[in-house]
Amino acid sequence: MQLTRYTDYSLRVLIYLAVNQEKLATIEEIADAYGISRAHLMKIVHRLGLAGYLETVRGRGGGLRLARPPEEIRVGAVVRHAEESMALVECFDPQTSHCRIEPVCRLQTVLNEALEAFLQTLDGYTVADLVVQRRKPLARLLGTA
Repeated sequence: MQLTRYTDYSLRVLIYLAVNQEKLATIEEIADAYGISRAHLMKIVHRLGLAGYLETVRGRGGGLRLARPPEEIRVGAVVRHAEESMALVECFDPQTSHCRIEPVCRLQTVLNEALEAFLQTLDGYTVADLVVQRRKPLARLLGTA
C-alpha cells in the first residue's frame, strides 16, 4: 500500500504547524520548507481547514495554525480524511470490480483485516507524537529555528 502525496503533504502541513505553534505560518513558508508546490498545498490547506484541522487568519500578518491541539489530532483520522479511496485492490469497490473469483475469494477479507490493523496503528498516534522530542531538530530542518 502506498499513501498518496496528498496524504503525505497533509501530514507534513500538520507537522510544520505543530512544530511552529507559537506563530502563524503561510502556505509559502510551508511550501518552501518542504520544497513542494504552493498550488498543490493551497488545495490541501483548504481541505484541512474544512475538516477542522486548521484555521486561517485573514489579512495582513495572517496565516495558518492548528485549529486544535496536536494531541487531539489522530494520524489515522487525517489519513482517512486525505485518502480518496482505501480500496487496496479492485474487489474493494463493488462498483468497479470485475474479479471473477470474488464470490469465493478470501483475499478481500485478509487485505481488509490488514488495512484495519494499519489504520488502528495510526489511530494510536497523534500529530503531537510525531513532533515530541523532535521539535528543535525538525524546526532546524524546516528552516524555522
